[in-house]
Amino acid sequence: MSFSWNVSRRRAIGLAGIGVVGAASVGAGVVQAFASETDNSVAFAGEHQAGIVTPAQDRLHFVAFDVITKDRARLISLLRDWAAAAARMTAGRDAGEIGAVNGVPEAPPDDTGEALGLPPANLTITVGFGRTLFRDADGKDRFGIAAQLPPALDELPHFPGDVLDAALSGGDLCVQACADDPQVAVHAIRNLARIGMGVVSVRWSQLGFGRTSSTSTAQATPRNLFGFKDGTANLKLEETSLLKEHLWVQPQDGPAWMTGGAYLVTRKIRMIIETWDRSSLAEQESIVGRHKGTGAPLGRTAEFDEPDPAALPEGSHVRLAHPSLNGGARLLRRGYNFVDGSDGLGRLDAGLFFMAYQRDPRKQFVPIQRNLARHDEMNEYLKAVSLGLFACPPGVSDAGDFWGSALLA
Repeated sequence: MSFSWNVSRRRAIGLAGIGVVGAASVGAGVVQAFASETDNSVAFAGEHQAGIVTPAQDRLHFVAFDVITKDRARLISLLRDWAAAAARMTAGRDAGEIGAVNGVPEAPPDDTGEALGLPPANLTITVGFGRTLFRDADGKDRFGIAAQLPPALDELPHFPGDVLDAALSGGDLCVQACADDPQVAVHAIRNLARIGMGVVSVRWSQLGFGRTSSTSTAQATPRNLFGFKDGTANLKLEETSLLKEHLWVQPQDGPAWMTGGAYLVTRKIRMIIETWDRSSLAEQESIVGRHKGTGAPLGRTAEFDEPDPAALPEGSHVRLAHPSLNGGARLLRRGYNFVDGSDGLGRLDAGLFFMAYQRDPRKQFVPIQRNLARHDEMNEYLKAVSLGLFACPPGVSDAGDFWGSALLA
């Protein structure tokens, strides 16, 4: 049985009905749960990938994959299968056409089942390509695409203070699953990894909770684990002219297959929570450059008042990240808080999983981060352990399309 991309999970199960093997095992309670839930879904197809300017959801599951095949046809087949599964899951359906409970009992289900009974929860699935997909660590062009490597996908430089773990950095492919329900996000990544078995392997992954940026003017500004409002000056989906200038790749920027896409930089930044918590409120506000309560820049009264960089402490984060000190560069941030337990010494392994989308990292992320790495007083409380850069192609157009089709097919 097959369905168009816009059929929800509740509708799919309803259509299964009597006569489909195993349908009765779904249970009346599950069907009723679907019927009573709001269909909070985000359109999968479009000019740009969902999950970039989409209003930031509350939960994240991010994963970087290594491609373990050298067969271009298998890679293309995987991306097609992933796109089909993503279209179903973002519409609130099972990952496979048969589903978690409607198949032959003797065969493995084509969905893992932990999202049964859950609404779509605004799930978005965003895919990107790493530099090593074009040439691997040995310089080999496994898939015949090295000539299409975008100049903007250049290897990022080392930044002072970074203590990067190679096992938590890089990757041939990345998948970002965001949702308002953590189980929906985990379900999406789990099923894509299952579908990719034998073609890709998980290199590293990260769970995130509590968005640290707003990507829409309709959203309130959230707080990071230092207790400060984060992302006040972020690019917003309503600012279409700024998005064209700073976010979306334009035709003149490089290979045509990336036009309409964006570049994603990821950094796992551990916060030295215990040291920060012993700092005075005045010191914290001076380091950040904002009032902790209102989020207003120091010397101003309201959160969205434009800061005066010259009036802020020289080493403050807000001053150093301001576009006026970075050639006008701006980013669209979609970061999340994380807590990965403790480090064995009684300290929280917690911090910020930084994600920033942009038109060209060489002109945006790199100069901003260089400025911060050299002068930001907040560095005393931060340690970056992971770094990634991915080219996220434009959106999928229809049911026959897949991410990177203009590159690979």
